[in-house]
Amino acid sequence: MIKFLKVNDSIPYKKFKDLYEEAFNLNQAYIEAISISSFNKLENEVDSRYVNLKYIDNEDWTFFSNYNSRKAKDFETHNQISATFFWDVINTQIRIKGHIKKSNTELSDKHFSSRSSKKNALAISSMQSSIVESYDDILNNYKKVFKSSQDLSIRPKYWGGYTFVPFFFEFWAGNSSRINYRQSFSKHCDSWIERILEP
Repeated sequence: MIKFLKVNDSIPYKKFKDLYEEAFNLNQAYIEAISISSFNKLENEVDSRYVNLKYIDNEDWTFFSNYNSRKAKDFETHNQISATFFWDVINTQIRIKGHIKKSNTELSDKHFSSRSSKKNALAISSMQSSIVESYDDILNNYKKVFKSSQDLSIRPKYWGGYTFVPFFFEFWAGNSSRINYRQSFSKHCDSWIERILEP
């Protein structure tokens, strides 16, 4: 699930929260799963992957990752991302565009210390996206860290949060007639411009 620390009072944020609660109450599986698409300016390539969105705090949307991963390299070359939720229980897709940066260290430390030892052992032992000889190497590295005497609540510097701030939302509501409802919000200065889009 996503933790809402503070809900922004603008229309797209309230709409997102209302749809989230509707899907949550209908037991949407993997409700926190969000597809993050990035662009690597140096390699001229785009990429996408699912992550778990953990927090929404006013305008800040945060997930966590290895700072040496492929997506981390993408974010370093180009700080704009797109993100997509799909909640099938309410037949709703939500598209977001935003600017991304590393989260502050206090948030990353606090989140890491709240996680289980098993999750933290994996975060510490994994050099995410790196090539290894075999899956056994991954398992052995994980077991070595998990059984070690090190404090698994201390966050390694190569792991932490990424926070993005949206400047665009699109809410898509599926319809059996295929005349789907699409509503977008684009940020201009401090205001959101609302539009209805063709299906």
